[in-house]
Amino acid sequence: MLSTQYRIRLQRICEAIELGESVQLHEMIWAEKLAKVNGHARTMLSQARRKAQNPDMEQDDLDGFLNALDLGDPDPSNHRTGFSSADEIADWFTRDDTDTDEWRKRD
Repeated sequence: MLSTQYRIRLQRICEAIELGESVQLHEMIWAEKLAKVNGHARTMLSQARRKAQNPDMEQDDLDGFLNALDLGDPDPSNHRTGFSSADEIADWFTRDDTDTDEWRKRD
């Protein structure tokens, strides 16, 4: 759980991200470190990044639904648009971070 002070500070950073405003480097480093150890902070940052990428997002469309559930990668350059072979599909379902235990951590 985030303390009130941390939550308010993170909300200010997320609002700046959503509006496309600049965020100071030390603030962004702090937010990223917090997001690594706290799931709620991670969700807040990824939702802010999605809203920055798609400012016309509505709550009742598919993008808004995915954002509300915090599903998918907020960076559209990482999105797949199709597969050319069965091997590419199998590779897509394979985790790249099996050497780290970070994906197994729980909040």
